[in-house]
Amino acid sequence: MMASMENTPATDPAPVLDVQGLTVTLSSDGRRNRVVDGIDLAVRRGEIFALLGESGSGKSMTARAVMGLLAKDDVEAARLSLNGVDLLGLSGEEHRRLRGVQVSLVMQDALSALNPVLSIGDQIVDLIRAHRPATRRAAEARAVELLTLVGIPSPEKRVHDYPHQFSGGQRQRILIAMAIALEPDLVIADEPTTALDVTVQAQILDLLLSLRDRLGMGVLLITHDLGVVMEVADQVAVMRAGRIVEAGSADAVLTDPQHPYTLQLLHSLPRDVSAAADVDGEAPILEGRGLERTFRSGSGRRAHRVAAVAGVDLALRRGEILAVVGESGSGKSTLARMLVGLDSPDAGTLRYRDQDVTRGRLKDRRILRRGVQMVFQDPYMSLNPRMTVQQIIAEPLAATRTGTPASRRARVAELLELVGLTPEMGSRFPHQFSGGQRQRIGIARALALDPDVLVCDEPVSALDVSIRAQIIDLLCDLRARLGMSIVFIAHDLSLVRHIADRVAVMYRGDMVEVGETETVYRDPQHEYTRSLLSAIPPQTRAERGMLQRRTRLTA
Repeated sequence: MMASMENTPATDPAPVLDVQGLTVTLSSDGRRNRVVDGIDLAVRRGEIFALLGESGSGKSMTARAVMGLLAKDDVEAARLSLNGVDLLGLSGEEHRRLRGVQVSLVMQDALSALNPVLSIGDQIVDLIRAHRPATRRAAEARAVELLTLVGIPSPEKRVHDYPHQFSGGQRQRILIAMAIALEPDLVIADEPTTALDVTVQAQILDLLLSLRDRLGMGVLLITHDLGVVMEVADQVAVMRAGRIVEAGSADAVLTDPQHPYTLQLLHSLPRDVSAAADVDGEAPILEGRGLERTFRSGSGRRAHRVAAVAGVDLALRRGEILAVVGESGSGKSTLARMLVGLDSPDAGTLRYRDQDVTRGRLKDRRILRRGVQMVFQDPYMSLNPRMTVQQIIAEPLAATRTGTPASRRARVAELLELVGLTPEMGSRFPHQFSGGQRQRIGIARALALDPDVLVCDEPVSALDVSIRAQIIDLLCDLRARLGMSIVFIAHDLSLVRHIADRVAVMYRGDMVEVGETETVYRDPQHEYTRSLLSAIPPQTRAERGMLQRRTRLTA
């Protein structure tokens, strides 16, 4: 369980990070846009300061300004200091010497932040030896220690693996290990638990708390997760459209908010809309039997086989939402790739519309890929950076020769509006969007062909709370309107409870428990399911009240 906030240590009155009047202005489409507009904040030693807000509100740009990752001409401030040092007056080399030693950054996109051609051990070793006079052997020992600390299994073996050999949540833990390697005075954590399951999230938050207590380290926690803020934050600032609209102690801001936008965030829980279709006696629309998938990890004498999915049975009924939950590395994403035909199982069978599509003819597999679409976990890697959003979303329509060019453009505009974007955004490229916006683009692409089944691999893990609620409502509306079935892969059990008809729990490649949602939550049969449920962060009083009101309205 997470550490209690009752024993929060006294903080140093002198801030380790002092920001006054910070403004960030970026060029886009030939214009200068102010993305951070005169904000003030102070992070003290021994304090966790949460910067809360939606995607695009300016939170990450604030972090990049502090880290010296933006052009000097783009950043202005009355004061921007770290341990009393004026950051605006530093050269690029002076900033580089500070990073990792006095301040470190845990970035939101782990796959982009890690070097794909170096093992994760080499990357940690290089970081340590760039700033400390350590031997390689000592640095390697420290790397293993750090991987153990952040919960990477078999760290002595995995230290030699490459980033692509880890799950999304595991890559995020590796970034956290690198950020704390040199025990800096300030850690800026940009959505550090976004991709993590609840048990690992609890471990990471415990880790931040323990480092805060042991080292007196300050933490600037950038997040959209209200539960995380309430659990660990001492102070919170709510950010919208580049400005801080409300700030104060976490308890005061989140239990008695004064600004309408803060209230909006607190009221953005998804509606309890789970309602399974009556399909008694009907064959499953998608069914897997004895599905297995094994991967080779490492090379030479370090090579070993990892069973990602070990004999899983799964049946998806027409019009239902089936949630597949489990920790990072449990096999959820591998199962998802098999369900959409991106990976072939080593053993077992997959049937779509009662037709065997496991290793069928090309025609059969095309039927599967049209009728079963996927929303990927990582919107950074799943969108082609050289294509406009219009081209990305229209690509499935063009590949299947669906409609005319004009009708495709109209369909793209419709889909963009469905996921909370505007048709005008179709002319832009992926890098011009925030992480949450990119995820919505991926969802729009998956919906282009009106599939029977949507396999959603952590579809809202990168989204802020209000957009998360919109996407969940959208998926539930599509299920109700079209009779579409959804496999919803997630680690957020509190979210799953309010949208899923049934829940399947995965652990180390096995499906250890399957049942109706309320049955699993109220009376879990497997010890691992009980451990997941016990790790759910508590809701704020405002969240509980909103949920109770919505439950009464939908009863």
